[in-house]
Amino acid sequence: MAGLGAAAPAILVLGDGSLAAARRVRGALPGAAIHGLSGRVTGADAIFTDFGDTLRQLFADDIPTIAFCAAGIVIRALAPLLADKRGEPPVLAVAEDGSAVVPLLGGLRGVNALARTLGEALGTAPAITTTGEVRFGAALENPPEGYELRNPGDAKRVMSDLLAGDRVRLSGDAPWLTRTRLPFASDGNLSIAVTAEERGPAERELIFHPRSVAVALVAGCPDLPRQVGNVLGRLGLSPRAVAAVVAAERHAAQPEIHAVAAALERPLRLVEMPAGSGDDRELIAGLIARAVPDPIMMPAIDRTIGVAVAASPIAVTALGRSRGHLAVVGLGPGGGGWMIAEARKALTAAQDIIGYETYLRMAGPFRAEQTAHPSDNRAEIDRARHALALAARGRRVAIVSSGDPGVFAMASAVMEALDGSDHPAWHGVELGVIPGVSAAHAAAARAGAPLGHDFCVLSLSDNLKPWAVIERRLALAAEADLVLALYNPVSRARPWQLGRAAEIVRRYRAPATPVVLGRDLGRPGESIRALSLAELSPADADMRTIVVIGSSTTRVFPRADGGRWVYTPRRYEEPLPPISDRTSSAPKGSPR
Repeated sequence: MAGLGAAAPAILVLGDGSLAAARRVRGALPGAAIHGLSGRVTGADAIFTDFGDTLRQLFADDIPTIAFCAAGIVIRALAPLLADKRGEPPVLAVAEDGSAVVPLLGGLRGVNALARTLGEALGTAPAITTTGEVRFGAALENPPEGYELRNPGDAKRVMSDLLAGDRVRLSGDAPWLTRTRLPFASDGNLSIAVTAEERGPAERELIFHPRSVAVALVAGCPDLPRQVGNVLGRLGLSPRAVAAVVAAERHAAQPEIHAVAAALERPLRLVEMPAGSGDDRELIAGLIARAVPDPIMMPAIDRTIGVAVAASPIAVTALGRSRGHLAVVGLGPGGGGWMIAEARKALTAAQDIIGYETYLRMAGPFRAEQTAHPSDNRAEIDRARHALALAARGRRVAIVSSGDPGVFAMASAVMEALDGSDHPAWHGVELGVIPGVSAAHAAAARAGAPLGHDFCVLSLSDNLKPWAVIERRLALAAEADLVLALYNPVSRARPWQLGRAAEIVRRYRAPATPVVLGRDLGRPGESIRALSLAELSPADADMRTIVVIGSSTTRVFPRADGGRWVYTPRRYEEPLPPISDRTSSAPKGSPR
């Protein structure tokens, strides 16, 4: 579909009455997801709570959006964000019953093409009002996939001249234009050229570059992006005409190859080549033959770079495989409201989602074409290796953790699995870690601000480290007067460890030191409780509890609802003042 880019559209639905039409739309748009309003829609792929905030976030994330609601609602929600029309993603309003399709924004990014796709799926004619498309059936600023307009700033003026009665000459192969009602003539005073050649436009000329050039690479050449630019320049080819960068799978981890793809802003395609492919020139020749079987000019091949030109735009997705992508995603502590937008985006884009089955339920529901891979909570390294292996095959993979993936969670396991592997395809995976709200930060937010000064995060689980190490770290952190956030405080296998941890901390902290217990944060059974260190008992916690023990400066005072706020002041005073609960009289000199 023209101009849409890589992001799959989001379909926003405000009521169950629109679900049937939304599902027809989703069926016509691979990868699209239905987002339903919480409490109003059942059976959606994802849930949102605020329409305006969700719509604005999708717009900011450059995601095409289809909203089943009145056009005015969408316009009012997005009006403060409108600035540069060239950067706007497609946005459409669809009648609740699917009877009308109205393209609103993204005229230069393919909104009208998307509107036609929706119209076909819903059996209705889209309300396209763009003058050039109405008169000629042509959108000069938005060529189809496989072509790029070199000088989009001139397209409006050329279309204006055409509407005023001028005619246009066409050179090169432009099948999408010859099917329009544009007034072509051999003596036209306007010009459209379709060429892979690197040149600037003449006066009153538009140049479209077909993405018909393949650049094949092997690793090892210094300053490879500059070298590729030199080769293209020597051949008179435009970098805009490059369709893809091609390399052997065994070179997937080579940074200079990825640097070329990034510099050209084109996808890297990895091709499986026989181990005995000969020297570098023979490997380049083999890659070029795979990419462009019938070149229209003799391929240019040197030791590390090869270039070939096809007769028409190259079908990139049929060429080898893409670079795999692995997102290590933090879901937050529980409720979907604490999941950041980048995490939602990664989950929506993933083909495979891997994780402990409880966390997969938190991350879902998933679309029918997405595959969930549940596993036992203790199989972290195996889970990480599974994720890397899938991504190394060119898949888009997300591996999920509750809270933040870098805090006692899957990011470390993925790094360890990658560090211990010499598989080039694993190291060639595009890897990203997406943060999440940790349990410690969620508990602190619910309680007030107990982490307002220096703090320490410890796990009481001795599955992966000796208990003696835990005791030593507890003693040192307590002696240093750090606020302590304790994960994994109690389990059936080790019900005694929180009690022992409390004994150690009590050597250094006053009995009245505030303690916060947060359980099932962000989930239906959420509870938050403030008590003192003297009152803390192993019976108060389980594996779903985070324990925050204050420092000597941590304070407590009454909440209006009868509870208590807990906070640690930003300042730090010497000598250490005594702990005081504001529900009782504070000792003289205690900081307020």
